[in-house]
Amino acid sequence: MKLRILLVLIIVASASLTAIPTVQSCTSILISKGASADGSVMITYSADSGGSLAHLFHLPAADHEVGELVDPLNWEQRYSGCKVKQVAHTYSVFNLMNEHQLTIGETTFGGREELHNEHVGLNYAELISLALQRFKTAREAVLGMADLVREYGYSDGGETFSVADKNEVWMMEIIGKGPDQKGAVWVACRIPDGYMSAHANLSRISNFPQDDSDNWLFAPDVIDLAVEMGYYDPASGKPFSFRMAYDPPNPYSMRVCAARVWSVYRRSAPSLSFSDDYHRGVEGSQDYPLFIKPDNKLTVQDAMGLMRDHFEGTPYDMTLGLDAGPFASPYRFRDLKWKVDEAEYCWERPISTQQAGFVMVSQCRDWLPDPIGGIYWYTPDDCYTTSFQPFYAGISRVPRSYTLGDIERFSWDSAWWVFNFVSNRVYNCYSRIMPEVAEVQKEVEDALFAMQPAVESTALQLHKQDPELAKKYLTTYCVSSAEGLVERWRELGEDILTKHNDGFVRDPGVKSVGVEYPDAWLRRVISENPDQFKLPEWEEDTAP
Repeated sequence: MKLRILLVLIIVASASLTAIPTVQSCTSILISKGASADGSVMITYSADSGGSLAHLFHLPAADHEVGELVDPLNWEQRYSGCKVKQVAHTYSVFNLMNEHQLTIGETTFGGREELHNEHVGLNYAELISLALQRFKTAREAVLGMADLVREYGYSDGGETFSVADKNEVWMMEIIGKGPDQKGAVWVACRIPDGYMSAHANLSRISNFPQDDSDNWLFAPDVIDLAVEMGYYDPASGKPFSFRMAYDPPNPYSMRVCAARVWSVYRRSAPSLSFSDDYHRGVEGSQDYPLFIKPDNKLTVQDAMGLMRDHFEGTPYDMTLGLDAGPFASPYRFRDLKWKVDEAEYCWERPISTQQAGFVMVSQCRDWLPDPIGGIYWYTPDDCYTTSFQPFYAGISRVPRSYTLGDIERFSWDSAWWVFNFVSNRVYNCYSRIMPEVAEVQKEVEDALFAMQPAVESTALQLHKQDPELAKKYLTTYCVSSAEGLVERWRELGEDILTKHNDGFVRDPGVKSVGVEYPDAWLRRVISENPDQFKLPEWEEDTAP
């Protein structure tokens, strides 16, 4: 599966777009206004970009000449050749949130390969960028992206978008019509107020009503193409399913994709007792609902917690078992699928993953002015081992350390590399080091949440006097606190390296002690080779 994340700011023909390199699979959660504790609309997005380094960027609002064209770069840093008519005014964008709080995330489901088209039109990343620059609401963005692919074509595989504004959150699924075919077929659903949803690289929308335009939108030929391609037979008497037509699941996709949706649902609504049968590929089992009502309304901290998940507390807890190693690591390195004696196997694929380029949790709040109401909680790398930092929709610049870094060379000046330094110390020594990281993570995030009411109260007072002054205040706060967070993580990395070194644990003023392996793991070692490590038993008087 090919997925890409927004990384760099590209300026072309006086209009700025983003180039997006190839990444791996992602996870997104959608939380409606009525399902959140404070009435905000939230989406989450883990951009799982193994081998890519993520940069923050800010794109200022701009006015443009009539007739101007945009020729965006594609994810391979090449011109797509798709010249798009520019609009008279484009909005300010901070990564995946614009100045009106519109926010967009995605996961790739790929779908039927014969429908992929890499030669005609816009890829999904260019759609996101154009939508954020042009539209104010989620519904406008859904319809606007559909208009763009109808006019210019769609050059990508199947995608699921999370599209949120301060009142609604939508899920949109789209796939092309085949090589060199212009346009795409798509369907979109407004998540009902009071409900939540999730998607993770497997199409989620199945059957849908065709007479409810308030809550459901779709391409006029979405069923016709499926009939033409032989994916759906109206004479079967079965209702049309977008997922079964364009992305039929298989045991592998259910295991590595549906399992993540299940874990979001089982934690958000334990009372519903969702079965694990579907993601384990049990024949005849039912998929998880497109949306559910959580047992309790969710806070932004809850949303962050849902993104920090290795199936803990389930039979698939990745901190348990021989595969977790002696120090209970929940991380499994690629490839996920592997063979032994021609039999196929697959590691569990959790929401939290070492290949995350960045993770965000967005809040869109209608009771505050847009520059203050939109918050983009962001962290480079794996959010389980890092800390979220808030960035407000109204800020005009980003912290320098979040814009630096080269995947080919480590640098203490790059936030991405600083967080990765700590994360990679954790992965193979998880039970030893993660508690120390979690302590600092909680310390930092608790302080940020404690500061939030005062920061926003001040910003609101300034906004009443001078909106631009409020933006400057929020920019200063976000940049300074983010740089402070990176400095704290540098200190943490240095402390970890000093304390946990060469198989010893060194506390200040205390004698270094060797790391002992857990008894349960030693018993497994013995069971595999009972004689290799056993010492012979001698009588004292016969010892040499």
